Amino acid sequence: MQTKLILLLITAFLFACNSNENANHTHDEKTAHSGGHNMPMTDKGYGFGDDKYIDIAKNGMNELASGNVEAWLAGFSDDALFRWNGGDSLAGKPAIADYWRKRRGEIIESLSYSNEVWLPIHVTKPSIPAQLPGNYALCWSMVHAKYKSGKEMNQRMHMVFHFNDNDKIDRVTQYIDRVPINNAQIK
Repeated sequence: MQTKLILLLITAFLFACNSNENANHTHDEKTAHSGGHNMPMTDKGYGFGDDKYIDIAKNGMNELASGNVEAWLAGFSDDALFRWNGGDSLAGKPAIADYWRKRRGEIIESLSYSNEVWLPIHVTKPSIPAQLPGNYALCWSMVHAKYKSGKEMNQRMHMVFHFNDNDKIDRVTQYIDRVPINNAQIK
């Protein structure tokens, strides 16, 4: 899976490297300005984003893994939304805080990530109505959790972080299989 993703990214990069002189536009519609860097955009309205969004999301995930929920929450906006692929969601920083304080304090003994692949994306033209324009950090990883039940859970996970104009996380979508999590919580 990781090899296929890397090959896909390399292929996309090679197609993006066009030696045609006519493709070297400097028009505003071909360039996005983010974090002091000019980044080429596709005609579809998205392109590579600024690595600072990866750093923000990765640091937050590491804080959550270490059990420092407060430091993790510092990266969130007050109106943040945390969603799961199954349709459940938490609306607002207080709801996210309550949920994760309880999870890390009472249910999850240890949490870690491995084999992380990160991709920053900047979207100028959303492809669907529910998509927000702006900066994203996409993460694919293995998640390892040991529960206070004594059981462990290991699986692939995908997370999508969206950032507001103040570089705060205002949307997170976590794609994960709930069955192994539910089974690991049972004593």
